[in-house]
Amino acid sequence: TPQKMTVQDVPGAFPTVDVPDHAHYTIGIVILIVGITGTLGNFLVIYAFCRSRSLQTPANIFIINLAISDFLMSITQSPVFFTNSLHKRWIFGEKG
Repeated sequence: TPQKMTVQDVPGAFPTVDVPDHAHYTIGIVILIVGITGTLGNFLVIYAFCRSRSLQTPANIFIINLAISDFLMSITQSPVFFTNSLHKRWIFGEKG
């Protein structure tokens, strides 16, 4: 029967570097600010597009497409990266 290998079985699979604690916290705060700004800014663009008939042109469909994808990236990825920065490691396990 084949043996299941995990990341721990492969030496050097994910090399680590000593990073000072303040660097983790600084990156976490920057990611939080970027996430909040991206979420609010893109939500306002989507809201303005939906409320104003004059903005609903074929050319603006591309802008809205970018705003929606950026909004979704902001609300799904910023909390994960912020949380990991505060814990100074990946906390969501092997499957996450």
